[in-house]
Amino acid sequence: MKDVIDLDRYPIDQPGSPAYRDLVSACQRNMADHGMFNLDGFVRPAAIARAAAEVQPLARTISYTHERNHNVYFDNAIRDIAPDHGALTTFRTVHHTLCDDQLVGTVVHDLYEYAPLPAFLAEVMRLPTLYLMGDPLARANVMEYRAGETLDWHFDRSVFTTTLLIQAAGEGGTFEYRSELRSDTDPNYEGVAELLAGMDPNIRVNPLVAGTLNVFAGKNTLHRVTTVRGARSRLVAVFSYYDRPGVSFSEAERVGFYGRPG
Repeated sequence: MKDVIDLDRYPIDQPGSPAYRDLVSACQRNMADHGMFNLDGFVRPAAIARAAAEVQPLARTISYTHERNHNVYFDNAIRDIAPDHGALTTFRTVHHTLCDDQLVGTVVHDLYEYAPLPAFLAEVMRLPTLYLMGDPLARANVMEYRAGETLDWHFDRSVFTTTLLIQAAGEGGTFEYRSELRSDTDPNYEGVAELLAGMDPNIRVNPLVAGTLNVFAGKNTLHRVTTVRGARSRLVAVFSYYDRPGVSFSEAERVGFYGRPG
């Protein structure tokens, strides 16, 4: 894996070493201060180029086109507020998804299953351990955003989200976010409505480059990928780890996200 990950800069394979402890501490500080951290150049340039070359033809031929109208909760059954509340504003999302079973043998798949990575993330998140997801489709995904496509405002279901930018868009495709807009005890519907109406000055932009590993507190961070423009698409891998083993989607959820039950 040393030819894939820059283990000189990011020694995640050396737990207990001073460099490892320094890296964990720096990531923890960034999570506390900004709700996320970036490891720029985590995947070496040649390896990220190989990853793009592997997944791009797959995305163009066997990916699932995920197209839906949704609110930020991906849930039409929010009973705490009126159906016409600003927090329930709907958006249109379009992108193309490759599932884990379509990625076997690629850099992305091998990186997801590299044991030191979830062990390192568990240290950063102060968790005893992290497990690979049990779902055969959702474990590791690659999303492609082509011209005119976007992943609009939403919250994630997991406490934190791990992504690897494989290829930046020619134009657009920017990651925008608003940290700590809600909490586990306060949904802050009014604050969500203000942001969606364009009245929140605290939206931030995270300018990612190919090869960057990004980890953010997706459950309470409202975020989106802006509309892609130009000929070059945006390619991003999403790695799903959980604090308990065997987590899996239902067949209905798989059909909704991936167009097939398994």
